[in-house]
Amino acid sequence: MAFFSKKDKVALDLQSISTLISEDCILDGNLKAPAYARIDGQVTGDVMVDEGLILGEKGSVLGNIITKEMVVYGTVTGNLQVNSLEIKATGKVTGEIRTQTLAVENGAVYNGSLSMTQNNKLAQTHKLSKPAQKVIEVG
Repeated sequence: MAFFSKKDKVALDLQSISTLISEDCILDGNLKAPAYARIDGQVTGDVMVDEGLILGEKGSVLGNIITKEMVVYGTVTGNLQVNSLEIKATGKVTGEIRTQTLAVENGAVYNGSLSMTQNNKLAQTHKLSKPAQKVIEVG
């Protein structure tokens, strides 16, 4: 009998980075990246990363972020939609957070609203329980 039936999960900080916005780089526009990304520069625009995002101490994002996992050492001004979020002691987040798990170190700064669900099934059930709304496109 095995003690672990699933593979041990590798920490986000130890993942192989496929996209890097290095320090002193400035990106004006949306960023869409596969796998794992690290931002140590400035991004003004929305960020969508398939697997995980590390925002370094000197990194900043002015825009919304969607990813599975995120670790914040830098500054975010915008809404976050993630499955797992860590805000480190040097991290600053201003905006709405939607997540399943949240870890905040002493010294971190967060201003905004927080919405948490226990798992995807709960979130889907909650969405289905709302009355259907009609969407009208204009223009």
